[in-house]
Amino acid sequence: MKFCYISPLIYKKISMGIEYIFSGFIVGVLVGLTGVGGGSLMTPLLVLMFKFPAAIAVGTDLLYAAITKSFGVFNHNKLGHINWGIVGYLMLGSLPASIFMNQYIQDIDISSSDTIGFIEMWLGIALIFTSAAVLAQPFIINKSKKNEIYNIKNAKMFTVFLGFLLGGMVTLTSVGAGAMGVTALLLIYPRMKIKNIIGTDIAHAVPLTLFAGLGHYTLGNVDTILLVSLLIGSIPGVWIGSSLSSKIDENKLRYILVLILLGVGIKLILN
Repeated sequence: MKFCYISPLIYKKISMGIEYIFSGFIVGVLVGLTGVGGGSLMTPLLVLMFKFPAAIAVGTDLLYAAITKSFGVFNHNKLGHINWGIVGYLMLGSLPASIFMNQYIQDIDISSSDTIGFIEMWLGIALIFTSAAVLAQPFIINKSKKNEIYNIKNAKMFTVFLGFLLGGMVTLTSVGAGAMGVTALLLIYPRMKIKNIIGTDIAHAVPLTLFAGLGHYTLGNVDTILLVSLLIGSIPGVWIGSSLSSKIDENKLRYILVLILLGVGIKLILN
């Protein structure tokens, strides 16, 4: 009987591919359960567990987010959950900010320890803000339903400014388009239904992450094999997580997610 010999290098690549697919599946399940974007979970996982350079983790995750969230846009648009006017104002701020941030990344040495530390520090800060946003969302939603928070004057200006902040943060860290975007939109448009807030935020996240991801791709900051592996795992993961979301205590899951994001954010800053 003949046995097929597999070289250690090929075996290692197969093993790593399986680990990437499994990681994509786990993150997909958590995204389906919590609604929090994969950037908050996937980028730290790639940096801390798989030891990818921060720029590669961010660039790959941006295109990963653009592809996965694009499926949600079609569904939300079909259901009439997207306010395309607000999406336009967000993009008016986010796309120029993304261009500036990509230009900044291009002008620095992304392989240097200082740059890696800089990106990891801001990734940690973004995760801490995200954990606060996840924790605050139920309170803000409740206040909005009771009409205790009133419409902010010059909402369009605030929306463009929010887009600018998200564009820079997402391009640098891949974090912020989800939880922070939804929370800020709830503050600017408190009378807007949560399903429309979420649909609008996702509709903005897709062009932003695609635009920022393509910028990283031109700089060589995207691992295509990693990207495909993550997608193979995450697509069924999101479906399973969405199916399980109605059977799990949302508040307990929210607190667990907040602790994870806060802990990972602190660890990245300390690094």
